[in-house]
Amino acid sequence: MNYNADIKKLPRLFLPADFAIVDWKSLEPYFINLDERTINSPADLEQWLKDASELEAVISEDACWRQIKMTCDTENKRLEEAFNFFMMEIQPHIQSYSDKLNKKLIDCSFTNELDQSTYYTYLRNVKKNIELFREVNIPIQAELNVLQQQFGVIAGKMTIEVNGKEYTLQQAAKFLEDPNRQLREEVYRKINERRLHDKDELNNLFSSLLQKRHQVAINTGFENYRDFRFKELGRFDYTAKDCYQFHEAVKQHIMPLVNQIYEAKRKKLGLDTLRPWDVEAEPAGIQPLRPFKTGSELTEKTIACFDELKPFFGDCLRKMKEMGHLDLESRKGKAPGGYNCPLAESGAPFIFMNAAGQLDDVTTMVHEGGHAVHSFLAHELTLTGFKEYPTEIAEVASMAMELFSMNHWHVFFENKDELLRAKEQQLERVITIFPWIATIDKFQHWVYEKPNHTIEERANQWLNIQEEFSSTVIDFTGLDEYRRFGWQRQLHLFEVPFYYIEYGIAQLGAIGLWQQYKQNPETALNNYITALQLGGTRTLPELFKAAGLEFNFSPAYISQLMLFVKKEMEQV
Repeated sequence: MNYNADIKKLPRLFLPADFAIVDWKSLEPYFINLDERTINSPADLEQWLKDASELEAVISEDACWRQIKMTCDTENKRLEEAFNFFMMEIQPHIQSYSDKLNKKLIDCSFTNELDQSTYYTYLRNVKKNIELFREVNIPIQAELNVLQQQFGVIAGKMTIEVNGKEYTLQQAAKFLEDPNRQLREEVYRKINERRLHDKDELNNLFSSLLQKRHQVAINTGFENYRDFRFKELGRFDYTAKDCYQFHEAVKQHIMPLVNQIYEAKRKKLGLDTLRPWDVEAEPAGIQPLRPFKTGSELTEKTIACFDELKPFFGDCLRKMKEMGHLDLESRKGKAPGGYNCPLAESGAPFIFMNAAGQLDDVTTMVHEGGHAVHSFLAHELTLTGFKEYPTEIAEVASMAMELFSMNHWHVFFENKDELLRAKEQQLERVITIFPWIATIDKFQHWVYEKPNHTIEERANQWLNIQEEFSSTVIDFTGLDEYRRFGWQRQLHLFEVPFYYIEYGIAQLGAIGLWQQYKQNPETALNNYITALQLGGTRTLPELFKAAGLEFNFSPAYISQLMLFVKKEMEQV
């Protein structure tokens, strides 16, 4: 197989090597060139596509760096202004020209001569973008791009004090693993009280986003934003109805396993009732897992882990470290969450996260590392558009890496008992994440189908949906006020609407790949790499097939996969 972590920045053949985006005026001539260029042959079309792709890569990377820098330091107004300037003063012009270029491509008489096996999904996306484009939506989408980043600004300021020391909420979460139950409850309540402090600001922000998104959908001829967003995300291969089927499958086939996990936890802790601040805890006398102390230690251990799994995977992270493309530790003023940001021109992506020394951070790092490997594998594809793979296969890349890497977690846990505990907790998480995925997804369907709801109705509906997917073993008595606003901690709702069911679909794919891995590691890793190298040049079911997987989230299939995970848990 041909792949290499010694990634090279794409050479510039259309734009000057030293060109930097400062304003629209400097960028416009390249769009005019593409718009006015005469295409007289298939070779001319191929060259036009390559030049357009180069321009896309340069613009995409510039925008990504503006966002990366802003999320790394939300308190730096200069960085925020640079991002906002791009979104308000440059991006709107790009959108208008992109539509003109899309139409030029589809109308070109030589487009039909392009190899359909390579170009089918690319051209399908181009047609979809033409169908969704409306001039009237440009200023609204510019406002949305700026507004949704305010979530990170608000959340980045959230800190609490524990034992006289200030912690970000991500850092404070480690106290929820402490054997001292009184401390756990105190920290749980402090975290939630701190979130409540900004509940009105976050509610107002979300309401504003909701109304603008709904207007975009109405302007495009859709009944609601959900239907518009499904189209925009390129969900050609499943529908809202399939999502509802997934929600029901979680209730039927996964909630019983979740209840078993939490009942075992209750007994292990020797408690009469399991409270929310108990679910991450260990019994008295057992110290919480602390797999690393610093971001650099997390980097080195993850590289060692990936080296053992497949040296190429370790080389990818090594290259990112060398390029300064890692920002891993939590700190005040840093946006919450974690992401892998592909960089279209450089090729090596950027990993951002908020590590605080917990097992969850190891999971996040190998997860984002899986995304990074995907970026490396797709970088050799000819066009920037070929690298825009479906989000569902992107999450298979990351979630499968979580499971593949477990065999090598001894680099994080030298003690055998700790290693077994880490694997057990990871497998529990594979199952317990499904109810949260279903909750977030079902909530989004309701929110956007009923865009004129009140804030009170939103809180009540969230609570109702949460009840559907809450374990009967956990006692939430007296915590309704915290729970009514629990959705506000989910970054995706603010920044990437409807991006969440992907985690459920992808977890099923990841479990399927892990099944393959248990039978034959080399075959599983080859299937994984084969699928990821295709980028977005195949349909979603075809990408799953390339990985040796079924594209299936029926209740029967989900039940079968859950039984496999349960069996694996019993053998740990």
